[in-house]
Amino acid sequence: MTHRRPRRAALSGVWLAFLGSVALFAVLVGLLLWPSGDGAAAQGPIVIYCAAGIKPAIEAVARDYQQQYGVEVRPDYGGSQALLTRVIEDGRDSGRADLYLPADDSYVQLGRDKGLLAETIPLARMHPVLAVAEGNPKKIASINDLLRPGVRLAQADPDVAAIGKVTRDALRKSGHWDEIHRRTTVSKTTVNDVANAVQLGAVDAGFVWDATVRQVHGLEAVRLTQLDGVSASVSVAVLAGGRQPAAALRFARYLAARDRGLPEFEKQGFEIADGDSWAERPKLVLYAGAMLQRAVEQTIKDFEAREGVEVVTKYLGCGILVADMRGGQRPDAYFACDKSFMDQVSDLFIDSQDISTNRLVIIVTKGNPHGIKTLDDLGQPGLRLGVGHEKQCALGVLTQKALEQGRARAEVMGNVKVQSPAGDMLVNQMLTGSLDAVVAYVSNLTGHEDELEAIAIDVPCALAVQPVAVGRESKHKQLTQRLLAAIRSAESKERFEANGFHWRAGSKER
Repeated sequence: MTHRRPRRAALSGVWLAFLGSVALFAVLVGLLLWPSGDGAAAQGPIVIYCAAGIKPAIEAVARDYQQQYGVEVRPDYGGSQALLTRVIEDGRDSGRADLYLPADDSYVQLGRDKGLLAETIPLARMHPVLAVAEGNPKKIASINDLLRPGVRLAQADPDVAAIGKVTRDALRKSGHWDEIHRRTTVSKTTVNDVANAVQLGAVDAGFVWDATVRQVHGLEAVRLTQLDGVSASVSVAVLAGGRQPAAALRFARYLAARDRGLPEFEKQGFEIADGDSWAERPKLVLYAGAMLQRAVEQTIKDFEAREGVEVVTKYLGCGILVADMRGGQRPDAYFACDKSFMDQVSDLFIDSQDISTNRLVIIVTKGNPHGIKTLDDLGQPGLRLGVGHEKQCALGVLTQKALEQGRARAEVMGNVKVQSPAGDMLVNQMLTGSLDAVVAYVSNLTGHEDELEAIAIDVPCALAVQPVAVGRESKHKQLTQRLLAAIRSAESKERFEANGFHWRAGSKER
């Protein structure tokens, strides 16, 4: 007797097991290849053009980063000017490197002026000194000792390396450069080459960074009067044409974190900056007046994508936001509808900057059926009026001031049917026909010009100024400053002006 059915069952089971294995394999491969979701996953090695004098710190931090995240950081060392020349030769769109780390911020500024560098993050500070062999066998103590017969001096080429440029600038100022330049025995391309020449006894002294002396065995520093107060600021900059800006910014944040990269810089003798705390995907909290939402929200989305971070926004009337902060809430940044509300919490923030202005207007139905021309006309019998809530938003406060200055408060307030914490809410009620007029900002009219129109209010206080500031207690001050830089950008300016604001950032207006 033949038993075919069990054989089919056995074959079916084997086939199902095979299909299950294939499916599992596909899932595992998919998980490996699927993007991380934070926008900061590296697509290849992070290439950094790095000044030679910063090599020990960078190598240590790069090694730690690769061990923790599996991302290779590939430094390319050289003199600061030589590396900047490579950045310029690469151009904006070559994508050969991701980051530039010179030994002085003057090179960063040159790169920014040419449109080749984007975000910058401060790391540390260094000071030029004269390096001599341990014990100072030639007893060199002053600039004049370098001019003695038989003293051999090394310098880095000022047209190639930052130490050479900074030293030349300082000695030109003191009037010693020409003579010292003539007496220079050896010219090198990097500060490390100068230090090695002193260490090996090829020269008796050489100009280097104070951090370099701490890194190279057998050297000691002689501090010259002519170099007192001279320093170099060290920052890492993202290349504007880099292939992977979010991944580059993530490593730059790691490098500049007070609890990750900066301790290594301090260990290597640098005077470190006040860095942010490290977070793989930092979360910033931004409080902003409701009127600013449409003007700023796309800028925030772009910032999140580029930086690989999250910005939690809270858009409300500024009176409500101030009450929250006075109740203990501490956002990383506050973007106020008007300076009067920033003033109320100025102790919680650092150096506010004015970004824009927004004018108070009367908004009426297209054609102005009630013939409203001034604030006084808002007191006409039977008019249904909406205004901002004076305890909840800047709009309400400014409206009351405008009515008082126009000597129309008593008559007009008798017609108020709605007090709202946001101008957009008032405009929405105009569109539904439940109000005849509202006092709001000109920005609230944006997008509704076919149905509504604005009547100017001719009183001095009918202008709100919008300042933004970083919170004193923020753990991510550098990151928040970059958010504010995005808000001050040319792209942001276009968005503000498209929404009815007048741009003020960078102007001399006060």
